Amino acid sequence: MDIKRRKVFYIPGFDPFPPRRYRELYRTESQIQAAISGYSIEQGSLQTDGFGWSVHADIDGKTTDTEIEVLMWADIVKSSMSNSILSTYLNLIKTAWIYISSGVLFDLFKLRKGPVIAALYPVGFLIGQLVIALLIAWGLAEIFGMIHPLASYAGLLAIWPILAWFKKMDGKVFAYYLMQDYAHSAQHWGAYPADLSARLDMFADKIATALESEFDEVLIVGHSSGAHMGVSILAELDRNGILARARPIIGFLSLGQVVPMVGFLPKATQLRQDLRDLSQSSHLTWVDVTAPGDGCAFALCDPVAVCGVAPEGKINPLVISAAFSQTLKPETWAKLKRRFFRLHFQYLCAFDNPGDYDYFKITAGAQTLKDRFAARAPSQSRIDHAVSRHRSLS
Repeated sequence: MDIKRRKVFYIPGFDPFPPRRYRELYRTESQIQAAISGYSIEQGSLQTDGFGWSVHADIDGKTTDTEIEVLMWADIVKSSMSNSILSTYLNLIKTAWIYISSGVLFDLFKLRKGPVIAALYPVGFLIGQLVIALLIAWGLAEIFGMIHPLASYAGLLAIWPILAWFKKMDGKVFAYYLMQDYAHSAQHWGAYPADLSARLDMFADKIATALESEFDEVLIVGHSSGAHMGVSILAELDRNGILARARPIIGFLSLGQVVPMVGFLPKATQLRQDLRDLSQSSHLTWVDVTAPGDGCAFALCDPVAVCGVAPEGKINPLVISAAFSQTLKPETWAKLKRRFFRLHFQYLCAFDNPGDYDYFKITAGAQTLKDRFAARAPSQSRIDHAVSRHRSLS
């Protein structure tokens, strides 16, 4: 079936920036991919009560019109990101305690090392900054103490300005940003916070409305932590019978997912139930795309299986690799492979040698997600056995 009209809902990860960055990223990267692959994409405005854009594409001689809407939760992200140095260090202690005391950190190490190292990175960086500040303050105290014993205490006053300077420079190292990300995910030991749960209900209503429309396909794209949010939204719609009654074909594309970071936690019972339910649904096609080169994602880890909730008769998701080292030219790969945060967004960008994963063909081309990957086998190097020790369901 050729798609003439498509609706795409994009769910971003933990991102405090305005959604227009995704519009501009799509505009820039789609033109690069179109030039490489020999097709045409035009981007326009979209009338919506949220934020989005329209796309008109001519790919392989077939034209398709697409509406792309960003499901925004940047306001929740911003409100959860404290500007206080003290609260950040308190979050560090709390988050570390949650992952260590629950045993989740040790289970995560049985999967890919990259995202676990990425999770430990802000902890190590923030502790390192504190140690440096203490050492400098101690050195100043020793110097001032030579002048007068009481003057040594003045050296201790340097601790806070030094930490404040490190925080000001965080745009280069992202230690504070990542710490807030992990703290937000773990704050309720895996349960959804009330504000985010309410936002997921709003997103579900938007998607349900689109599923009653004249679109040929409704495609939900979840990136990073937006992937497990997409799981919960679609599982609830499926339990309510909305997916079964939908007129459009339904696709779910999860990109660079970090499901185990939340799904392994003791109180993530709702997410694990949603994973189990969606894995059995025949009302949609779910394709999970990661890449071993992405150190911020759990590459080729079947999110249902590793959480220990895979039922008999499981049909979702199809786990495949974007294979950055093969789909990017050697010179491009050499330039990007140490830019870990940039690589985490590569799924939304152009590829030098795209295979069957081409983000712009998927979101703007005439093929449905189901048809595009109908003959695709799952990656042979995927991890598809239970790893999490916490497997209770809602």
